[in-house]
Amino acid sequence: MPRGRYSLHDPHDHTPLAEERFHCAPGPSGWRYVSHLTTPSGTAAGSVDLALDDRGRPIRLELHASGWQVRGAALDGVTWVRTDPTGEHATEGNVRAHAFTGPSPAFLVATARLLRLTPDASATRVRLVAFTDPVLAPRTLDQSWALLTRETHPTDNGPLTVDEYRVTALDTGEQHTVHLSGDVVLSAPGIELEDLETPPSVLT
Repeated sequence: MPRGRYSLHDPHDHTPLAEERFHCAPGPSGWRYVSHLTTPSGTAAGSVDLALDDRGRPIRLELHASGWQVRGAALDGVTWVRTDPTGEHATEGNVRAHAFTGPSPAFLVATARLLRLTPDASATRVRLVAFTDPVLAPRTLDQSWALLTRETHPTDNGPLTVDEYRVTALDTGEQHTVHLSGDVVLSAPGIELEDLETPPSVLT
C-alpha cells in the first residue's frame, strides 16, 4: 500500500498551494485513494476519497474543500451532488463524460488507469469533469492522452516501471508531461512527490 506525501504548487509561478498526504491500494474490485490536504500554514484544506472499479471507472468520489462537498460516481456518464457550506442548497450535475479530474494526483492515476494506453497506440481523447479550487466548481473539459514511453529502472526494491504520458488540453492546445509508476505520480505540472514510504503498486 503506497503511502506518502505530495506537495502541490501553482504550475506557472510555483506558489505553494498545499501538502497532500495520501495512501492508496489496489483491491479485489479496483483501486482506492484517500488523502488529506493542508495549507502551507498547516491548516486543514480538504480531502479526497476516490474508488475505481476494475475497469478504471469512478464508482465513488468524495471531495471536501473550503466547506464544500462533492459526492459523485459513474452513472449515465458521470453524476454528482455538490453541497454548499451551509448545507441548505445541494445541486446535482450530470455530464456525458468518462470520469472526474481535479488538482489531486489521484486523478492522473485514475485517468491513466481508465485509458490503459500502450506505447504504440495513438493518442486517446477523454472527456472529464474537473472540480476546481477553492469551491469545487464543476467544469467539463476534453483532453488527449498519449503514452510516449514505458521504461523499467532497477532500484533497491526491485524494478520500477515508469510511464511517460503527454497530456494535451484540447481547448487550448497546451501540452504537459506526466510521469507515473503504478499508482504513484512521480512528476507532473504543479505536483512533486516529496516522500514515499512504500513502493508503488503494480496496477494490472
